[in-house]
Amino acid sequence: MLNVTPSRRAALVAAPLLLLFVGSALAHPGHDHAHGGGFVAGLAHPLLGPDHLLAMLAVGLWSRHQPGGGLMPLLAVAGMLLGAGLAWSGIALPGVEFGIALSLLLVGVLIAALVRLPSLVGTGVILLFMLFHGHAHGSEMPLGASLIAYLAGFTLATLAITLAGRLAGGWLMARDTRILRGLGVVLAGVGALFVVG
Repeated sequence: MLNVTPSRRAALVAAPLLLLFVGSALAHPGHDHAHGGGFVAGLAHPLLGPDHLLAMLAVGLWSRHQPGGGLMPLLAVAGMLLGAGLAWSGIALPGVEFGIALSLLLVGVLIAALVRLPSLVGTGVILLFMLFHGHAHGSEMPLGASLIAYLAGFTLATLAITLAGRLAGGWLMARDTRILRGLGVVLAGVGALFVVG
């Protein structure tokens, strides 16, 4: 494990969290989500939807104690790209919002129980869950936005969020898994509220 000073650790955790303030910056008159040819819209979409944001953080947290978990941020992006591709191809995915909420609920349960799945099963779970998130992102791309710029934006946001979750998960696993489990319970609870809401 890397020897990271407390101040550097704080910076590593805080830096991706600064992306949360993109929405505040975009709330001013004259800023729309298609600004920047679609990049800002793609970057903002995963950050401004609490269901997306929490699910991606949860994937990062859970990935920390999974076999092959280092690949999960990339799998999250792959699932998102597949889902967005379905949306842009006009292929409907039934129950997208339900699937997004359910992904948060189930990953929260996996974290709370510290479940370790075989690599292939974990890969399938992440790809399936992120398919729903990607479909939502693809369906909500602003008119006139550049497809490439929008893809780049939500790819960067997805990587940043899942990596932040992964860093936090590693830090918590090394200290006290009770806190990690507690976060899993909270995430599952929020997911349950999204499912019934």
